[in-house]
Amino acid sequence: MMHATRTYLRAAAVLLLGFAANLAHAAQGDDFLDRASANGIAEIETARMALETSQAEDVRAFAQRMLDDHTKSRQDMARLAKEKNLPLSDEATLMNKAKAMILELRDGEDFNEAYANNQVVAHEQTIELYRDYLKNGQNSDLKQFAEKMLPTLEEHLQQAKQLQTRHVEQD
Repeated sequence: MMHATRTYLRAAAVLLLGFAANLAHAAQGDDFLDRASANGIAEIETARMALETSQAEDVRAFAQRMLDDHTKSRQDMARLAKEKNLPLSDEATLMNKAKAMILELRDGEDFNEAYANNQVVAHEQTIELYRDYLKNGQNSDLKQFAEKMLPTLEEHLQQAKQLQTRHVEQD
């Protein structure tokens, strides 16, 4: 009887550890999806700000591309979350996370310079997030999404660096 109880307890412990590990993996995927989505919202909002504020054609063209690409990416994330039954924070929660990123555009700097600097940092951080998930993430659907998006994000970073160079040199 005592042996059966120990075996039962060991089996229960293994099941609980497996369940906890699955929750940890799920939380990691949820965190990636929320962070990637919040980054996307920040990109969309800062692009809108640039379109409203900047008179520089190169800044406006870059901002329009960011608006278009990140809007599509957000739609893809939402569709993926729905299709795969992955939790995704509501728009209001994600917007609150994104606001901190948006506030990095300081009033004291020339807007074009601040926007370009913000875009370089934001894309470096987003690329790091995606690469980390590709390396350590557990959800194959999210990894596939990250792999698909990474070349676009890297292209955005290169364009942001070019924009930064042009607008820092002008000041």
